[in-house]
Amino acid sequence: MSKGKPNVLVFYTDQQRWDTAGIHGNPLNLTPNLDRLALAGTHLYHSFTTQPVCGPARACLQTGMYATTTGCYRNGIPLPESCKTLAHYFNEADYYTGYIGKWHLAKADPVSEEEQGGYQYWLGANLLEMVSDAYDTVLFDKHGRQVRLPGYRVDALTDAAIRFIDDAQHKDNPFFLFISYLEPHFQNQRDDYPAPDGYMERYIGGWIPPDLAALGGSTHQHIAGYYGMVKRLDEALGRIVDALKSLELLDDTIILFTSDHGCHFKTRNGEYKRSPHDSSIRVPTVLSGPGFFGGGRVQELISTVDLPPTLLDAAGIEVPEQMQGRSVWQLLNRKCDSWPEEVFVQISESMVARAIRTKRWKYCVAALDKDPWRDSSSNSYDEYCLYDLQADPYELRNLIGLDSHKEVTEVMRNRLLKRLEETGELRPEIVPAKRQKSGLRVRPEEAYM
Repeated sequence: MSKGKPNVLVFYTDQQRWDTAGIHGNPLNLTPNLDRLALAGTHLYHSFTTQPVCGPARACLQTGMYATTTGCYRNGIPLPESCKTLAHYFNEADYYTGYIGKWHLAKADPVSEEEQGGYQYWLGANLLEMVSDAYDTVLFDKHGRQVRLPGYRVDALTDAAIRFIDDAQHKDNPFFLFISYLEPHFQNQRDDYPAPDGYMERYIGGWIPPDLAALGGSTHQHIAGYYGMVKRLDEALGRIVDALKSLELLDDTIILFTSDHGCHFKTRNGEYKRSPHDSSIRVPTVLSGPGFFGGGRVQELISTVDLPPTLLDAAGIEVPEQMQGRSVWQLLNRKCDSWPEEVFVQISESMVARAIRTKRWKYCVAALDKDPWRDSSSNSYDEYCLYDLQADPYELRNLIGLDSHKEVTEVMRNRLLKRLEETGELRPEIVPAKRQKSGLRVRPEEAYM
């Protein structure tokens, strides 16, 4: 039943690759519920994180600002209390706001009320992977009291979310609920991907994305469990949709499904993310509900920082000037004259790096002399990689320095410098890669694709 304003629900997964979804061609039927939402709603086909590591990506989604703007450029840096989150904006619009699950933007567990981002209802943990396990779900309430929930961790959080949706406290107000799952992130202390009992076995010997098939990493050890976790998440999404439908709220609820970053299974560095490759930065993203029904497949490149203004805009809340993204709602309703041709990515912890991606090209620079835990940026970067995503969609051949791609590199370098300045970073020096001869040929106009 409509309250005049739409409810808003964010279904947030952790470390989920874009190509786990059927709408991106995965043949294993892992995500039928997500696929159905995408077909009826809006599928952001080219969707990318701003920062391929947990804390910074979460700061970007909560604030609509880049990690270097908030100061949360790596894990372990709490979100400044001066930063307004989505909860603050929805609170001001008379929404009942709730947060369930992993936060990763505070100093420690339990998260103090001052560090809960303004959410009225709280059932969370700063580092869910450290205080809980697959069948041992531990969270903390608003006052820091421990809450243990029964069942597999995905199901425990989903049960809590359904209770929130059905709670009488917000019957007279629309709600904004942010559900933040740990899955399909690994369980840290074991370096394992613990699927529900019986789920990993379904996917042993199953389809493997071409980059993982070529590069190996920990893929054969972990991907079956990873897929099992994705499957259970999709079942949880189906349960939440069913709950909304049974309560006559589905047609009045905006649902955003997205993830903080992807997973490359130790093929690009010694862990699972923190790289410029699509396996790290591309995520599945779908919007459903009022304003997004029948939106189809959006081909423009979408960044994490575009999602907060999108949610506010669709809920009729004024988008604040400090947000650094653009509203997809405006794009769908043809109320914006242009859209960026590239997304901008900041990388920390593994290296201090910056990247941009167009539909055709990926370009990254890195300051390998900097400490990626202490230095948020650099005044000088070396060219690190260039990929032709049309010829090499899984980024298996680095083209940086090839004479044949000199003009492409110059165009991408200038695009990156422009985005750095737009983001508020100082214009750095970029040292060109050492030139190498190549038998390839690229037409000058291809640099602008």
